[in-house]
Amino acid sequence: MPAPPPAPTATKRKVLGRLSLPERNFVAEALRTETLGGVLLLLAAIAALIWANSGWKDSYESVRDFHFGPASLGLDLSIGHWAADGLLAVFFFVAGIELKRELVAGDLKDPRAAVLPVVAALCGMAVPALVYTLVSSTGGGSLAGWAVPTATDIAFALAVLAVIGTSLPSALRAFLLTLAVVDDLFAILIIAVFFTDHLDFAALGGAVVGLAVFWLLLRRGVRGWYVYVPLALVIWGLMYNSGIHATIAGVAMGLMLRCTTHEGEAHSPGEHIEHLVRPLSAGFAVPLFALFSAGVAVSGNAIGEVFTRPETLGVVLGLVVGKAVGIFGGTWLAARFTRAELSEDLAWPDVFAVSSLAGIGFTVSLLIGELAFEGDEVLTDEIKAAVLTGSLIAAVVASVLLKIRNAKYRKLCEAEELDEDLDGIPDIYEQDNPEYHLRMADIYERKAAEHRRLAEVTAGASEENNGPA
Repeated sequence: MPAPPPAPTATKRKVLGRLSLPERNFVAEALRTETLGGVLLLLAAIAALIWANSGWKDSYESVRDFHFGPASLGLDLSIGHWAADGLLAVFFFVAGIELKRELVAGDLKDPRAAVLPVVAALCGMAVPALVYTLVSSTGGGSLAGWAVPTATDIAFALAVLAVIGTSLPSALRAFLLTLAVVDDLFAILIIAVFFTDHLDFAALGGAVVGLAVFWLLLRRGVRGWYVYVPLALVIWGLMYNSGIHATIAGVAMGLMLRCTTHEGEAHSPGEHIEHLVRPLSAGFAVPLFALFSAGVAVSGNAIGEVFTRPETLGVVLGLVVGKAVGIFGGTWLAARFTRAELSEDLAWPDVFAVSSLAGIGFTVSLLIGELAFEGDEVLTDEIKAAVLTGSLIAAVVASVLLKIRNAKYRKLCEAEELDEDLDGIPDIYEQDNPEYHLRMADIYERKAAEHRRLAEVTAGASEENNGPA
């Protein structure tokens, strides 16, 4: 009697494996815009530092502190305040759409796949907060800034990648993007829960009613920017006056957009609006916020104080050490306890390098720093200097680590882009398709025939040249 066939072994789930083609295309499109925005963000931050440390620093402060707006509506704000509360609402609106898309159509849709980025992001926020708390409490500093080093700035991180010219594989880029989306979600919750000092329930109720109207209009298929933009401004103004940070209005409206396609739709409304608004966010809103938030006085003494004052040292170590250890440790734990294997194309040092890159916490870290130490201008500026210093160190460390493996990354990217049959689909996504192998066989046969014909022509010419005169 023949022995029974062996039971099939279950294939282990891969961590940071190859993306599906639609997801890869979406990530590539989103990151192109974020990279350009990151470069503008970097330039704006440099411009702010130069302006604030030049002979025209008084003009910088005058412009930043210039007030305008309807005082009767409680909106007589400084330009710096408009940038932090108004322009960043656009940034968080896009973040809300990204989060909604991830939840309904992206990596976070599948609970098994969502475990990795969620655990990594949570650990990447908890460990920096713990590092700050330990450093600050040991040195007798304030614990108010515990949330400052918890945020990752995806645009700044991508700008660093663009500057150093590394060919990061799409799986690692998608991991970084998803980390940032989850990070933004929890940053929003931190701002809403921990940085709301008082509540105006009348204004809050009005904002909730406005959001309900916004949701009903979307569900009824009402279209037209002239309907939604004025309504969004009213919701934002009410949310600001309620005492809850006004950026919460942006993410709430972003989460309400539909991010799944119906029959006959090439793109969902959420994707369409994100495509329109993302350039405004990345190219205007965030760089302008950076211009009026990153302008802090930098001197030898100021930099030295960053490493001696417990609050600022806690921010630097939280970004540089806490982020890298937290995200790497969270990723390893998620893989270990879900019995998943790291993709054979990557190694754990690659994960650590990307984790170090996530230590660049600029936009949201600056915002939380302003909220945490509101009223103390000196400490606020020192915290901003610490955010800049920690982000710079994290960028340098990650750049070195990624450059070491760049030759490997370049080969992976070339394999992802290779399209020998010229059908518009990378060959790596067609390897299991029989029609693809038939096309490739035909291509190779035609190439071989062309080589034979060239060889015959070359041989004939050689005989003529060597023949009798």
